[in-house]
Amino acid sequence: MYPAISVIVFTVASGAGFGLLILVALFSAFGIGGGLSLGETLTAGILGLALATVGLVSSTFHLANPRNAWRAFNRIRTSWLSREGVFAVLFYPVAILYFGGLWFMGGTKTGALQGLAVLTMLLGVAVVFSTGMIYACLRTIRQWNTSLVPANYLLMGLASGGVLLTTVLAYTKGPALATVATTTLTLLAAAGIGKLIYYFWIGKPQGSTINTATGFTRAGVRLFESGQSGGAFLNKEFGYQAPISLVHRLRLVVYALAFVIPAVLVALLMQNGMDVLALLTVFSLLAGLAVERWLFFAEARHVVNLFYGAQRT
Repeated sequence: MYPAISVIVFTVASGAGFGLLILVALFSAFGIGGGLSLGETLTAGILGLALATVGLVSSTFHLANPRNAWRAFNRIRTSWLSREGVFAVLFYPVAILYFGGLWFMGGTKTGALQGLAVLTMLLGVAVVFSTGMIYACLRTIRQWNTSLVPANYLLMGLASGGVLLTTVLAYTKGPALATVATTTLTLLAAAGIGKLIYYFWIGKPQGSTINTATGFTRAGVRLFESGQSGGAFLNKEFGYQAPISLVHRLRLVVYALAFVIPAVLVALLMQNGMDVLALLTVFSLLAGLAVERWLFFAEARHVVNLFYGAQRT
């Protein structure tokens, strides 16, 4: 499938933003590892809201007519895209009330604020899970139609949020730095393992073939006439195929930039909190996630490709 830049920015930025906001609410409201100061909470909260907003807004650029984006909200009973939109709209006032309440109370955590923190975390998880399910519910694309997709979206969103929160604490030298960094290392390991399982799963020969699509399963099938060779929407959107050698090389790049390097740098930040390492960690993570998300779309094979001469999806 064609990897549109707008959708890559959407999934990377919104996943990192909501992942950061989930962790900020958790560590701030319940004082885990010494908790976060008011300044740390507000700084990380504003950063998370900015990333989430950039991601959600960029998703509209993939629409043929962005002015019709509001229609995505009226199918909540059947559409994960609608659910994502509704959960995101509900998330903002709750998160703003939580961070605004903390600021108004001077950092004092009341029962009401802790309730808002829990609701912020639940809605953040719901948004990221719904984003993953937008792709996982598509039975026409085998590489996406698996529970591994929303699981990986959640793990990578939380891991990237953990890296961002570690970066903020590396500058402020907050008491929760060691605990947040340890949590981030655990999330990076879990996300890396989840992605490895996903790559292994999509590599297995399965799914539709030209034989199963036509029903002729006793012998080889070859199309004498296929659909349009170029210029049509389906060719552009679903006909993209990356060279397999490039795919394998980019998978190694993903693990280097999104998992190994950030994990090493986070471990170093836990020891000395060097500011330069913090920036390098974020740049490596975002670059790795961009490549990972590019591969997520580039490796997808829609069954419509069988109509255009593909032997397997």
